Amino acid sequence: MLEHGGNLRDAVRHFGRPLEDWLDLSTGINPHFYPAPSLAANAWHRLPEYSDALVQAAQSYYRAPQMLAVAGSQAVIQALPRLRPTAQVVVSAPSYAEHAYQWRQAGHAVTECAYAALDSAVAGADADVVVLCNPNNPTGEIIPAAQLLRWAAHLAGRGGWLVVDEAFADTVPDISVAAHADQPGLIVLRSVGKFFGLAGIRLGFVAAERNLLLQLANYLGPWSVSGPAQQIAIAALNDQVWQAQTAELLQQEGERLRQLLKMHGMHASGTDLFQWCSHHELDGQSEQLWQFMAERGIWLRWFAQGLHRPHGLRFGLPGSEAGWLRLESALGEWCELNR
Repeated sequence: MLEHGGNLRDAVRHFGRPLEDWLDLSTGINPHFYPAPSLAANAWHRLPEYSDALVQAAQSYYRAPQMLAVAGSQAVIQALPRLRPTAQVVVSAPSYAEHAYQWRQAGHAVTECAYAALDSAVAGADADVVVLCNPNNPTGEIIPAAQLLRWAAHLAGRGGWLVVDEAFADTVPDISVAAHADQPGLIVLRSVGKFFGLAGIRLGFVAAERNLLLQLANYLGPWSVSGPAQQIAIAALNDQVWQAQTAELLQQEGERLRQLLKMHGMHASGTDLFQWCSHHELDGQSEQLWQFMAERGIWLRWFAQGLHRPHGLRFGLPGSEAGWLRLESALGEWCELNR
């Protein structure tokens, strides 16, 4: 099993601090989550049938020609490798680790390469499938949409796929290629959990050619998205006022986090939902800073060094002013100790 952010109970076990006494900054999930509406009286009773309203809301919000609702984009990350014969797969690195892991688990030959080397990897004769996050998780790097569409067309010419995970693209919609996902070879993953802060309902969407969506639907089987999740997501995807206000708030808070880290000598990159500090930028002390913060009840996502793995710390957004002050105080204490 791979390690992921949000593993707060691991922090409780390891450091002996009660669950309620932690400031969890280990994910890129919006702490200002969408206020779930009241559910229909029979939401827990009926089997969750296919919902035209849900798919139409998603296609409108993500500007995609056709989409399939799934139980979190993780479901598609696990399913896609099972829908192809053994292939040569290139996965950007560093990246969300489940991508490379799931392709390897399905028996494919996986090569991991840096963002800067992806163009050469696509042009090479060996790549059947190329997988990347845009914006990248955890570094926040971005590849322009026009470049992605060129890569998708090139791969499609030899029956290949370009898989683009846009889990963190909500506040930068112009980089999305979901609107073009009816073209051969382009597969786009979207997540409701990050921007809407609704990770607990386990809902995501995939945009792709209709035939591939049918294959995925058959593979995943019926009733893959719960009725309550469907009802909550329909409200969230249609609430344009909340979306606009939240995008503005996250842009402000993302910049606030970046400036806070910079003020304490940490040059970060990232998205509106998280900031990334490499091991090098932390003067080789990423593990020490992670430990220091954890001892003060602040849970960060530490990426240990490894082959094709990032090495550094990812900071999520505090959800309250008290959380911001707690983070600022701990960073100040760290700087004092390391002068």
